[in-house]
Amino acid sequence: MIALTNLTKRYGDLMAVDQLNISVERGEIFGFIGPNGAGKTTTIRMMAGVLKPTEGEVLIGGLDMASDPVAAKRVIGFIPDRPFLYEKLTGMEFMRFSADLYGVGDGVFREKAEGLLIQFSLYDWADQLIEAYSHGMKQRLVIASALLHAPRVIIVDEPMVGLDPAGIRMVKDLLRELAGKGTAIFMSTHTLEIAEDLCDRIGIIHRGRLVALGTTGDLRGTARLVDGDLEEVFLRLTGKETP
Repeated sequence: MIALTNLTKRYGDLMAVDQLNISVERGEIFGFIGPNGAGKTTTIRMMAGVLKPTEGEVLIGGLDMASDPVAAKRVIGFIPDRPFLYEKLTGMEFMRFSADLYGVGDGVFREKAEGLLIQFSLYDWADQLIEAYSHGMKQRLVIASALLHAPRVIIVDEPMVGLDPAGIRMVKDLLRELAGKGTAIFMSTHTLEIAEDLCDRIGIIHRGRLVALGTTGDLRGTARLVDGDLEEVFLRLTGKETP
């Protein structure tokens, strides 16, 4: 469902992402981790069609993001790390706005929107301006709006930022449920415990290059560790290990 081939992004002399090759299958939760400045957000922006690669290819559901961006973006539910919203809209108005972008028809919109707002504990606030929402509520609204068109691929950058423990549990359960129904999920996160708990495979990016890829067991082997959790593996592979 997701195929990144030799994906590269340069800013002058800075190589932000260097020859990245990753594929994510239907029903897989793929974790993408790395230190600050490693190239995670740049990669996600290229995948979402927000940023043009210097080289390489992004295919989403077989659609080329460069040659057919509108069709490719319709397959994606994109959840950014910060909830950028039109705060003078109500929650329901923002859902309507998102539905229009993705071509969700009037015949199904209301039922889908109400169901998602109920699921994300926002229904009682549906007619309130978003400027009155807490950060966690805004984040939940962004996630709800990204699911309106039943995307086959979800690209998510730091999904748990600003959520309380109940919200984190809800999102984790939701991602598992969506993957179980065949959705491919690409998730960037700094929270290694969440990556270890949720993800089928994990890629570690460091200084723009993919330094390891596989299950937690595979990564442990790459790091030459007999045992240890993902944090130990991560520190070993990114050279952050303390003496």
